[in-house]
Amino acid sequence: MNIEIRKIDAESAKYAAELEKLCFAEPWSEKAIMEEAERGFFIAAFADEVFAGYAGMTQVLDERDICNVATVPEFRGKGVGRAIVSALLENAKATGASVVMLEVRASNAAAIALYEKMGFTLVGKRKNFYSFPKEDALLYNYYIEQNK
Repeated sequence: MNIEIRKIDAESAKYAAELEKLCFAEPWSEKAIMEEAERGFFIAAFADEVFAGYAGMTQVLDERDICNVATVPEFRGKGVGRAIVSALLENAKATGASVVMLEVRASNAAAIALYEKMGFTLVGKRKNFYSFPKEDALLYNYYIEQNK
């Protein structure tokens, strides 16, 4: 399977908004995705030319915050998530970031395993951060200098 990462555009934002509905209790709209993409770095993954996932990252000074990372269910466990997160980290490194941050549902074992394999460090917890269902968020940081 060939995985290609592209900067998100209007067409892939439509797919991303549909994927949001499948993956998240409070999904972002197509409009919200495009608005955030104008301010941050948002990408779409295509596996053999088929939309397979997306993610975004915002910037404040030398910090980056990874927004929703979502993979189409039939592409999970096939390297799409890793390719997406790798592209975000490469962008962070190239643009002078010192740290990349994210939060993840405490029950999302697959995502947690991926982030830890990629060098993210657990740094804290936000009690009852998520709704529908109410759940803690685990906070992870990826320190650029430590992961060179």
